[in-house]
Amino acid sequence: MLWVPDWPVVAALAGAGLDAHVPAAVLGARSGGGAGAGHSVVAVSAVARAQGVRRGMRRRQAQERCPEVALLPADDARDAREFEPVALAAETVVAGLEVARPGLLLLPAGGAARYHGSELALAQALAGAVAARTGHECQVGVADGLLAAVLAAREDAVVPTGGSAAFLADRPVGELVHAVCDPAGVAAVREAAGLWWRLGLHTLGDLAALPAPSVQARFGDLGTWAQRLARGEDLRPPARRRVEEDLAVAEELDPPALRVDVATFAARRLATALHDLLAARGLACGRLRITARTAGADLGGDDVGAGEGAVLERVWRTDDAAAGGMSAARITDRVRWQLEGWLTAASARRGSDADPVVAPIAHLALAAEDVVPATTHQPGLWGADAGEGERARRALGRVQGLLGGHAVLTVELQGGRGPRDRVRLVPFGTEGGAGRDPDRPWPGALPSPAPAGLPDEPVPARVLDAAGRDVVVDARLAMSGEPATVVCGREPGRAGGDGAAESRDATGVRDLATVTGWAGPWPLAERWWAADGGARRVYLQAVLDDGRALLLAQSGGTWQVEAIYD
Repeated sequence: MLWVPDWPVVAALAGAGLDAHVPAAVLGARSGGGAGAGHSVVAVSAVARAQGVRRGMRRRQAQERCPEVALLPADDARDAREFEPVALAAETVVAGLEVARPGLLLLPAGGAARYHGSELALAQALAGAVAARTGHECQVGVADGLLAAVLAAREDAVVPTGGSAAFLADRPVGELVHAVCDPAGVAAVREAAGLWWRLGLHTLGDLAALPAPSVQARFGDLGTWAQRLARGEDLRPPARRRVEEDLAVAEELDPPALRVDVATFAARRLATALHDLLAARGLACGRLRITARTAGADLGGDDVGAGEGAVLERVWRTDDAAAGGMSAARITDRVRWQLEGWLTAASARRGSDADPVVAPIAHLALAAEDVVPATTHQPGLWGADAGEGERARRALGRVQGLLGGHAVLTVELQGGRGPRDRVRLVPFGTEGGAGRDPDRPWPGALPSPAPAGLPDEPVPARVLDAAGRDVVVDARLAMSGEPATVVCGREPGRAGGDGAAESRDATGVRDLATVTGWAGPWPLAERWWAADGGARRVYLQAVLDDGRALLLAQSGGTWQVEAIYD
């Protein structure tokens, strides 16, 4: 295994044109979060890590630890595109490599180690080639089995032949997540690892010691996948069916494609065709081979260059058990990433003497390798792979076709300080880009978590203390009293009256509700230098006795309900 540490950050810095010494972190959507769930840190550079930034932190926490940290968005296509030069550099030392995921390469070590003299010499040659051709530092690990090799690469170690089981035995069962090649399978592996931990299987040795038939019966293919890795075995049994001829699809591109979006149209058709072939035969593939022939290439040639008349080829490893099988969309993603690595990255290097120029792609082919019976790899009755998302998109597309493009809107996050400033409506199916950049710093922004709902318009309100007097916040943020009651909408007849206590307004909050907890106030002054004084308001969070929480804002001496926490 060849591993480039913190690859998402390395790729993001390269894509943004920033130096490696800049503290940086990559933000991705938090697990289980929707559009309003915010983002957390999914990868950290060594410089930012030294200043206390850690994976899993929210944006605000990372900025508190390191105010100068560069927060960059997660982008799978960028990671794959920037990783292609690393794969090309490793290929000058070892042929027949596989991309496990961007940042991680799987290479056959047997023959190459004999050629170089030892596994250690092979590791040194790989690290030197990557450093010389790309400038990136990498670590190399050698071991029997996928998981052992991944963990060995993280320690820059060589595990002796036959020693993988002992090398893995005392490691936490959660280490299995490092062997997942498809991001879609990470959540399933983490959930299974949490279950095994609660059942008393704390280490990989505990999982490896269980009878294989019992693991298969209780946990299905995911359990079998995990146990084989925990035992230090190959991901699949040694005897595998060879790929059949009809499980390869190809298409001639006329005219040849030089742009990624044009080639992706053909890739999508090929991915669907290959997926249909696999599904019709009840099969799943463990590896996806992507082959492209540039304009002027000879079908029988063996040229592997990147210029005119070249044949480009790359193998991607898939997680058939961990991710529930390769869908057409997942196949398309990998082909698109690889096309960007061949076309976009080469275009950026155009004019360099050290790197050839990619000619337009005239032929594209996909082949399924390591073909096995799909067994339980069927779409779920519910969840991410059940197809309900695709059905919903098709239905919305039909409605949009009937009513017009601007008749169906979706919410897009943008930069802002208040909850109403951070969302905007855009036509369904279109990319935004015109909104405010959410990755820029927004001093004074409302802290996480974000409210769950926004009324169509702010609802007038009053905040009363225990004596029934209005609570007022002065210029020094001093409150005239502690909030005891919130009055929404209309004026109640009497504080605590039975009729008002059960009445609710359009926000779903009672007109008269008792405050059981509160936090704040937080001031916000925007454009204070403007001639009109800008916008000045104070935020207050209040928990009500009916189980809800409100975000209240005072401006000009009056309160209003800005948002509702669920």
